[in-house]
Amino acid sequence: MVAMHLDLSGKTALVTGSTQGIGEAIAVALARAGARTAVNGRRADVVDEAVARLREVAPGADVVGVPADVSTAEGAASLVAALPEVDVLVNNVGVFGARPALEITDDEWRRYFEVNVLAAVRLTRAYLPGMRERGWGRVQYIASDSAVVIPAEMIHYGVSKTALLGVSRGFAKEAAGSGVTVNCVIAGPTHTGGVEDFVYQLVDRSLPWEEAQREFMRAHRPQSLLGRLIEPEEIGNLVVYLASPQASATTGAAVRVDGGYVDSILP
Repeated sequence: MVAMHLDLSGKTALVTGSTQGIGEAIAVALARAGARTAVNGRRADVVDEAVARLREVAPGADVVGVPADVSTAEGAASLVAALPEVDVLVNNVGVFGARPALEITDDEWRRYFEVNVLAAVRLTRAYLPGMRERGWGRVQYIASDSAVVIPAEMIHYGVSKTALLGVSRGFAKEAAGSGVTVNCVIAGPTHTGGVEDFVYQLVDRSLPWEEAQREFMRAHRPQSLLGRLIEPEEIGNLVVYLASPQASATTGAAVRVDGGYVDSILP
């Protein structure tokens, strides 16, 4: 039996919104797999700090910083000008927040679609043609369980992630037969910055973290089969697999790394 070795040496990967949280974990995972990895965020100083952290945890990795606000056409254009060729595009940048459904304004709806949907569309439109010409590429969209289980407290976020599922499937058809795969990753409840404070607002603060998060999941996310929060690195692992040559037959898919949170026998 041959062990699977996920090697992205010689490939350039871009992860949008990768200065913290899930995006940073994805960038680390891609760099450790050998990809030249581009870290993106809006502020140059924050991007520089993330690049430095990545180089510490992945010694010898080829890492570059590309500051740009990809939620605007101008920002996306500046990023593409700085990084004209990408083999692995991970559309991770996103915004979320709670708001009563009837209080979400037109401007808020537009902002969520600009950041969560159109940023990904713009970059796919920019990089997919080059991938097709080279006969190899990977495009991924980081969605959420909220795409399928729309949260009542933030339907604008959930609907924007639902839109990403359609965007991903549509561009997969555009890339059909070219050697380029296009997929969506559905992430479940994840342990990111600020989540611990949120958990301790709902459970006994005297509990150790491992016990606290499991109590939180039992009481507030009972549909999870994992029974704990997902670590960002676990999402990064799936992204690296989907970016690898070994995943060449997986395209047009919505692949879940949600701990069984979505109650469905289909992906």
